[in-house]
Amino acid sequence: MDKLIEVKGLVKHFGALVAVDGIDLDVRRGEVLGFLGPNGAGKSTTMKMITGFLAPSAGSINVCGHDVLSDPIAAKKCIGYLPEGAPAYAEMTPQSFLEFIADIRGLTGKVKTDAIARAVEQINLEGVLRQPIETLSKGYKRRVGLAQAILHDPQVLILDEPTDGLDPNQKHEVRALIKNMAEQKAIVISTHILEEVDAVCSKATIIAKGRVLFSGTPMELAEHSHYYNAVTLTVSSDAHVAIEQKLSALSSIANLESAKVQNGLIRITAIPVSKEPIVGAIQNCIHENNWQVAELFVEPGRLDEVFRNITIGPQHSSEEARS
Repeated sequence: MDKLIEVKGLVKHFGALVAVDGIDLDVRRGEVLGFLGPNGAGKSTTMKMITGFLAPSAGSINVCGHDVLSDPIAAKKCIGYLPEGAPAYAEMTPQSFLEFIADIRGLTGKVKTDAIARAVEQINLEGVLRQPIETLSKGYKRRVGLAQAILHDPQVLILDEPTDGLDPNQKHEVRALIKNMAEQKAIVISTHILEEVDAVCSKATIIAKGRVLFSGTPMELAEHSHYYNAVTLTVSSDAHVAIEQKLSALSSIANLESAKVQNGLIRITAIPVSKEPIVGAIQNCIHENNWQVAELFVEPGRLDEVFRNITIGPQHSSEEARS
């Protein structure tokens, strides 16, 4: 795969504040990078530097073979950027705004007409094309911003909170669009929605205080979870004590967690030793003891727990969960 984004040693100071502190990123064609971090971590600042909107204090940025600092126009031609808040001219309609963006991008004639029509269809903007942008909902404003980002069919997409303000159906549409585009592009998505990592991303990078704390695949991220390969089963409250005693005796189980659920049921979660698979051992126990189990599933790992542990530490994360 082609490496379309290369970021090395990226630093940004705002006076005494170090907003970005030595970040390295690589994104290849066909990859979707989930760029994660708490508020103030430096995500938007990093994305603004990659797109050439901010100059770095140190480090290098290369987009599609073009140095963003020494050859910014060539680099920006390869980038589609959806910034935070999706700013647009409020008095324009989506139609006039997209025509304006197409002119800036140097699109003319049939190429311009076709590009606008394609973006409008992909983002489902037909119903509001001639409505002033200031009258649109937050979700539709976001969709207009996304339409301008993909208008010129760029090789690189930098999307800052692309599903912010969208309803569940709209989020599904945007995620499907990103997955469909991903094969031919390098895409960076900044998001607070951890389910988007599973839904569309092939890589994940977590930053806090301007530094990279994790970089890997979503599966590798999930493997950091305390619940990775844990097994949850739901049983009747009458039987749960005996079941917990049997499960506690298994050498492959480190400990058990239980909670009441509806209709007099108890949900038991078995945590494995060293995160090794335990579902086989538990299924054998179920068959040998003829337990009636209403629900059984293997935990894939809880990304919200991993995110908290990585960004604020396990001790603070557990204290926050108890409060």
